[in-house]
Amino acid sequence: MNSNFSRRDFVKASAAAVGGISIATLPIETFANSSVDDTLKVALIGCGGRGTGAALQALSVKQNVKLVAMADAFRDRIDSSYQNLTKGKVKDRVDVPEERKFVGFDGYKQAIALADVVILTTPPGFRPIHFEEAVRQGKHVFMEKPVATDAPGIRRVLAAAEESKKKNLKVVVGLQRHYQKSYLETYKKVIDEGVIGDIVAARCYWNNDGVWVNERKPNQTEMEYQMRNWYYFVWLCGDHINEQHIHNIDVINWFKGGYPTEAIGMGGRQVRTDKKFGEIFDHHYVEFKYEDGMILSSSCRHQPGTVSDVSEHLIGTKGKATEGKIFDLKGNNIWRHKGEGDGDPYQVEHDVLFDCIVNNKPINDAERGAKSTMTAIMGRMATYSGKKIKWEEALNSDLNLMPDAYTWDTLPKTLPDKDGWYQIPMPGKTRAV
Repeated sequence: MNSNFSRRDFVKASAAAVGGISIATLPIETFANSSVDDTLKVALIGCGGRGTGAALQALSVKQNVKLVAMADAFRDRIDSSYQNLTKGKVKDRVDVPEERKFVGFDGYKQAIALADVVILTTPPGFRPIHFEEAVRQGKHVFMEKPVATDAPGIRRVLAAAEESKKKNLKVVVGLQRHYQKSYLETYKKVIDEGVIGDIVAARCYWNNDGVWVNERKPNQTEMEYQMRNWYYFVWLCGDHINEQHIHNIDVINWFKGGYPTEAIGMGGRQVRTDKKFGEIFDHHYVEFKYEDGMILSSSCRHQPGTVSDVSEHLIGTKGKATEGKIFDLKGNNIWRHKGEGDGDPYQVEHDVLFDCIVNNKPINDAERGAKSTMTAIMGRMATYSGKKIKWEEALNSDLNLMPDAYTWDTLPKTLPDKDGWYQIPMPGKTRAV
């Protein structure tokens, strides 16, 4: 933000940008983004690796921004994140004294209250309550994908999304392919120009070795252990079909311009044979069916030593498309994205968010992010249960995965047996909806 751009200028610009609506008719939360000293104050909720990266990107925008608060369930996460942010290029934009470092389950409320813009990067199970609170307080939001791990959480996000629109809040979800030039150019060719004709089928993949594991340590409560090893518990992560494969599924939804009406699939746990892997699968295969009958073949796998493939593919009546490339039906390349001036999409999504905040441009990814997350959850419901799952029954499911309370002594709903093993979903037996 230009240092000469005053609060008065912002309010005047806001009035002009909302198409002649009197500024007095807008909710008071609309103005939460404009600090008296013209600095956009940022709070980081969730201080792990992704949170630290998102904060670095937010603090690298051209506007006048400052990180003023941090919150995490674990003190060591705050300390590590703070250390990393204060030794790099954005260190002069970090102003978080001890009294603005909030540790514990409820610290997010205090951190949000101090900010104009909040970054929500905890494990995704917490995203619904954090987004809900940010909207309640009238704050602009960057939140990582996925935005929930169960249908009740999705419904909370969708309700908060509607409220965020009423309050003129700007929301970006970390499905960064929407901000990646190669995808945007491909979308222009495929959808706007119709180069491949009608889309009649699609494939997408997130197949690779998998991610980190945090072993159980002495004296940890069950809640602390599961939160430290959050990727392997469904209430926190949603399984890897939700946590990672959502990127690819979301691309197909984007290009298709809608969401699947049903899903059927299979999955299991073939190489994750140790108790340290919690309760999630290591592979999922889902066929998603869209309203016009199109089938998306969706595959994700975490199995070391296997073929790695993270990609999306569209098949049309006149050709085929993948990121940055279009082929005719014979396989000849007929268009390729040149990759000039692409920029880092992780940075671009923050650049866009802060530009929209300062210039009061409309942007709100929350509903789209929630519905693509719901698509991934519906896929998990299909693989866990072995049944055909319809969109409406999935979205309206009352299966709530979240704990009854958030304390270190609260027992999560998933617990190990006397030997430390967690119950693995069993198709044909597991209730997933």
